[in-house]
Amino acid sequence: MVRWEPGAAERLQKAALELFATRGFEQTTATEIAESVGLTERTFFRHFSDKREVLFHGQQLLAEAFLAGVDAAPPEASPIEIVASALKSATSAFPAERRAHSRLRQSVIDQNPALQERERHKLASIATTVAGALRRRGVDEVAATLAAESGSTVFAIAFTQWIREDEQRSFADIAAQVLRELLSLTATASAKIPR
Repeated sequence: MVRWEPGAAERLQKAALELFATRGFEQTTATEIAESVGLTERTFFRHFSDKREVLFHGQQLLAEAFLAGVDAAPPEASPIEIVASALKSATSAFPAERRAHSRLRQSVIDQNPALQERERHKLASIATTVAGALRRRGVDEVAATLAAESGSTVFAIAFTQWIREDEQRSFADIAAQVLRELLSLTATASAKIPR
């Protein structure tokens, strides 16, 4: 078996996703994933702590993309403008050529309640990370939390739209539209809420 070939992690991810999609997540073992690309189970576990991690391996990179967007926002930006910058940065990590992969990955997650919970946890962790970055910029606790949670929700809704079979728009364009819809809803509501 090939042991130290470059790109092992990427090959394992691709093979795992294909096996999860065809055989089911629960029915696929780490050994089967490794063997399907000519590697050993030991090599699999050098790259991933368990088979769930194959699906969630890029979580840290996504959080870093959000934080890069927070850092790129001008000092005078409002909390929601900072979140808009974070969304723009994060969605740029999802070019059109990743759509098919993302669609397949989501179909695997949608079939497994434990993976769905893990996906929700990922989004919650990103919101917590962004809220912390907003607080470090001087945004108060409530505003930081509301803005970060709203950004996470916008990201999730936009992602769901982006992976639809008939969708052609970029992830960034969809996220911007969803954020505008949120801002429109809150502007309309704020005019009607008594003070």
